[in-house]
Amino acid sequence: MKATEAQLLEFLKKSHRFVIPIYQRTYSWGEDECRQLWDDILRAGRSEKISVHFVGSVVYVEEGLFAVMNQPPLLVIDGQQRLTTVTLLIEALARAVGGEEPVEGFSARKLRHYYLLNELEDGEKRYKLTLSQTDKASLLALLDHHPTPPEPSIRIEENFAIFAKWIEEAKDEMVAICRGLAKLVVVDIALNRAQDNPQLIFESLNSTGRELSQADLIRNFVLMGLESKAQTKLYNGYWRPMEVMFGQQAYSAYSTHFDRFMRHYLTVRTGDIPNVSAVYAAFKSYARSPEVESIEALVADIFRHAGHYCAMALGMEKDKKLAEAFQDLRELKVDVAYPFLLELYDDYADGLLNGDDFLDTVRLVESYVFRRAVCGIPTNSLNKTFANFGRAIDRSRYLESIQAHFLLLPSYRRFPTADEFQRELKKRDLYNFRSRSYWLRRMENHNSKEILMVDAYTIEHVLPQNPNLSAAWQAELGPEWERIQKNYVHTLGNLTLTGYNSEYSDLPFARKRDMSGGFRDSPIRLNAYMRHAERWDEAAICQRADQLAAQAVKVWTEPKLDSATLDSFRPQVRTGGYTIDDHPYLAADSLAKVFAGLRKEILALDPVVTEEFLKLYVAYRAETNFVDIVPQAKRLRLSLNMAFHEIYDPRELCKDVTALGRWGNGDVEIGLDSLDDLPYVMGLIRQSLEKQLGNGEFDEQL
Repeated sequence: MKATEAQLLEFLKKSHRFVIPIYQRTYSWGEDECRQLWDDILRAGRSEKISVHFVGSVVYVEEGLFAVMNQPPLLVIDGQQRLTTVTLLIEALARAVGGEEPVEGFSARKLRHYYLLNELEDGEKRYKLTLSQTDKASLLALLDHHPTPPEPSIRIEENFAIFAKWIEEAKDEMVAICRGLAKLVVVDIALNRAQDNPQLIFESLNSTGRELSQADLIRNFVLMGLESKAQTKLYNGYWRPMEVMFGQQAYSAYSTHFDRFMRHYLTVRTGDIPNVSAVYAAFKSYARSPEVESIEALVADIFRHAGHYCAMALGMEKDKKLAEAFQDLRELKVDVAYPFLLELYDDYADGLLNGDDFLDTVRLVESYVFRRAVCGIPTNSLNKTFANFGRAIDRSRYLESIQAHFLLLPSYRRFPTADEFQRELKKRDLYNFRSRSYWLRRMENHNSKEILMVDAYTIEHVLPQNPNLSAAWQAELGPEWERIQKNYVHTLGNLTLTGYNSEYSDLPFARKRDMSGGFRDSPIRLNAYMRHAERWDEAAICQRADQLAAQAVKVWTEPKLDSATLDSFRPQVRTGGYTIDDHPYLAADSLAKVFAGLRKEILALDPVVTEEFLKLYVAYRAETNFVDIVPQAKRLRLSLNMAFHEIYDPRELCKDVTALGRWGNGDVEIGLDSLDDLPYVMGLIRQSLEKQLGNGEFDEQL
């Protein structure tokens, strides 16, 4: 590696050609970055005290061996954003100065000849900077003063227009602009292919521009190490079509869809949920695992799943009913379910899952998430629930196995029953509910061929929410009107849709019902009850809530399986063939009370906890073992099924047994020989259970 300081304009002048390799991200600087560069140029140009202004580094490697008669292009590893932005600025400046020369060397002809074009060359050799794909066509059209291509680069077009506007606004400071440009300095870093590893250097760079996304790093990891022909094949065959699916913003900080997709994809393939900031690290680990037969096979698999994701998450589904179901999931923001849905979509694409069963499953996912939200069940286990859901699928009984798994989910992972859902739906504040337009739309349009566009209407409180109720409303509600308003104003029974919200205002119920455009005339199905109601009091609100809640369980359905079918999917509780009598230490006076107390506390942690006596230890399971007890002569040795660094143990009683071979599951060991320590030890055991059930993990979406 050779690094030298260089004036940016002189660096551009002496360099024959820069080429952005296909594995680099597209141009992504926005107005904020352009504004910073512009302000720095003006500040440097206006001040005699500022001799130089550093704008970062340009890292490049020669494409091939250098020959006097054939200068190879320089492949840019880092610096694309700065080079492209300065090119746009110089082109805008050249157009502004025209035939004038505000500072020597800054006429339009010299600006283009020195820094933008190799005017005696043809084809791509004519241009100092060649970008990739969409960016390339837009930049070349701009430099050649040709019409904009049919599919222009958004960033190229917008940023050039920004610079042209700023230059026009600062036309009286043309000298300062030119002098500021001349003061820009970069670090010129030339790599040697024989000695430097471009991939490692790329990963370690922390540019002054827009931070690299996880997807940027992944793309470069996949493509940078390949030979040119292999790069082109994979990029054109898989990666470029994938970029087109995700759109021009796929890699910018303004869009995280690609990063999210890669996280979901890795969850499907590894069964583990990568940290948001560690997707690239997880990808490298997976790409180097024995499961991946080749980079091409990996990229093909990513491309296939990207198509599934775009159909679900970006509205590209062709099947009308599935598209509607995916739209409902997007509105409900059920991103946590995408790993599971990616598995389903892949089987659907392969014909292993028919369309009707796939649609039913998507609707069950929707119902599961919405019912839980209405019932106020914590959402912090949903990531793990859906990440591991695929393991429960029996492809010979596809839909039944999914329904059974939903019904068998334990405790706070449960699928709320119809009774629980209706009860909570009727009393919940649905006006301030995050997805209120969603639930109103779903209830209004369920099983209707005449779809009502809910966005064209406003939410109406039949009983007004104004705390200063009119005398007419107070009389309607009776002496307890304050309690009734407080308890019911934002609930299911009192909310509806209308196009006459301003006309209704706080009018008495009878006038809202009978006026022109009132409830009697309303075509909205949610208003059916009010058309014939004689008065609007507590009884009326409750009766309408009962009716709507009964409808809601038909919109957000629950799985239905007969008991015999459900039992066929129920996990079999193992007995191991052993009992407490097979562990003589547990009968000893010194440990009998300790074990009895510990056993009682563990089984009381959650209804899903089961106990199994094995030959050498006693196992306590939820979804799998979370604590194992090995009886010893003077103590109980407990193994907690979690990594040692995950345990919170302020008394430092736990031991790390990662490298030791012991009976039991997990890397954390603690001894118990007295009931005095039972409360503290139970706190440690509870951590293991909650980690297994996901109770310590918070979802980003819900």
